[in-house]
Amino acid sequence: MAIRIENQYEGPLPKGALQQLEDAFDSLPREHTRGIERIRLVPFITEPRIRGQFQATELPGLYHPRQGPKGAWLEIAVNVLLTPDKPFHKRIVPRLSFKGNIVALVFSLVGQHYHFTLKHSLKKTQLEPAIRQYTEKHLKAWNEKKHSFRARLFKPLQPTFERWAKSLQKRAAAEKKKSVASK
Repeated sequence: MAIRIENQYEGPLPKGALQQLEDAFDSLPREHTRGIERIRLVPFITEPRIRGQFQATELPGLYHPRQGPKGAWLEIAVNVLLTPDKPFHKRIVPRLSFKGNIVALVFSLVGQHYHFTLKHSLKKTQLEPAIRQYTEKHLKAWNEKKHSFRARLFKPLQPTFERWAKSLQKRAAAEKKKSVASK
């Protein structure tokens, strides 16, 4: 059964956004998306169960688990990803990165579904890192499949970039620790 995409967003979506969503779902294993009935695109998420932790203007996506006969579904807030109320120069970058962000968000929400329904051996403290790892793994595979020439071109350089990133993260952590200790 295919996952329905319900577009309840009034404004125009960037060209090819719905096709990008379908491609993202097609790239995931069928077992991971089993049980998800639909994905709904809305301007903002309005969920009464969410209290003061997040504001409606900050939450880009929400996973709704299965409740009784209703299946699980995903909700994506388009206005949070596009930021239409900001000046033109601040709307350019979110608009250009919309497709990548929506795919990453879909992988994250499906990762939540997968870990809540199929992986029962995880504790609550292990969920967030597991979902982040799931998202990064599938996003990397999707990106390599989508941009095969660029992926093949930079594949030999990837270990070097990862080493640089790791050393920069260590340096930033040391600087942060040093600044906290000096206060």
